Amino acid sequence: MEEELNSAKIFKEDLYKQLARIGKCLSSDKRLEILNVLSNGSRTVEKIATCTDMNIANVSRHLQVLLDAKLVKFSKKGTYVIYSLADPEIIEFLSALWRISEKQLPDINRMKDDFLNNLDNVQTLTMDEVREKINNDSIILVDLRPKEEYEMDHIAGAISIPMEELEVFIREIPKNTEIIAYCRGPLCVYSALATQKLQSEGFTAFRMEEGLSEWQEHFQIH
Repeated sequence: MEEELNSAKIFKEDLYKQLARIGKCLSSDKRLEILNVLSNGSRTVEKIATCTDMNIANVSRHLQVLLDAKLVKFSKKGTYVIYSLADPEIIEFLSALWRISEKQLPDINRMKDDFLNNLDNVQTLTMDEVREKINNDSIILVDLRPKEEYEMDHIAGAISIPMEELEVFIREIPKNTEIIAYCRGPLCVYSALATQKLQSEGFTAFRMEEGLSEWQEHFQIH
């Protein structure tokens, strides 16, 4: 019996060591950012470097750690290596991590409040409020992500206006247009910045904090 108990103990310890591989991998803020970028679609190393403001060497090192933990995978297309999340459940895991962190770490809400307080009267709508406005055909829903992310998938009814094209969009639509902006989700500030810009130009504008993956999870869209 003692031998069986020792075997069970070793088995349990080995299991926890495997779980700890994921925990150690996620201990880097940069690797979390890379996972967040990949939750919006596959990317080359060069694209990830651009999105995260890291150099290619650092991105490659972080991707190797994520590969070792089986959180990402890659494929080759010509001379390009394209990375993606290893499993769609990782998106749900990242969403859960955000919710837990926001609930348990008061600094997160303080940081969000401080940032939004520096923007003039930026109003945030819930996902249910946004869908109601979409159903009533009373707004334009703007997807601020890069066009390739929009083309991979987007909220039904949204139009693609990447952040760098916002100025052109503002000049082309009538001022009585009501607009809701969304980006990559809670960790992206573009929706708040775009909303402030639209409001300063005389539009009625709102932001949605959540992104595509949160929208799909909330409304159980698969």
